[in-house]
Amino acid sequence: MRELVRCEPGRLVEAATFFAGDDPMFRGHFPGNPLVPGVILTEALAQTAGLAAASGFPEDPKPLFLLSAIRSMKFLRAVRPDERVELRAEKLAQVDGLLQFKVDASVSGVRVAEGQLVLSLAARPAPGSA
Repeated sequence: MRELVRCEPGRLVEAATFFAGDDPMFRGHFPGNPLVPGVILTEALAQTAGLAAASGFPEDPKPLFLLSAIRSMKFLRAVRPDERVELRAEKLAQVDGLLQFKVDASVSGVRVAEGQLVLSLAARPAPGSA
């Protein structure tokens, strides 16, 4: 993530990023027709959701969250290198340590991906453990 645009702690984050054309992932995805892999776009949305989740906790250090489920994810058009991608994650529900988010990504105001992700609160490793 390169830019935090808006944050409503514990509820919503809007952010933006781009994927540089010289990134090694584009050499194999796809030669002569580079596009951002769906799994990378999903990870960017999961990190956006993680920022929204963590911002709702005042403790220091902030809690860690793991991507636990992809309830749905649709890719509506390809994302190309160097395009500015706007990311949005809004919390829908929380049950104990599980948080469900509605997520979407847009390029120039056109939605390119949407879905729902579930994050789970993760235990922090003990200091000095590997």
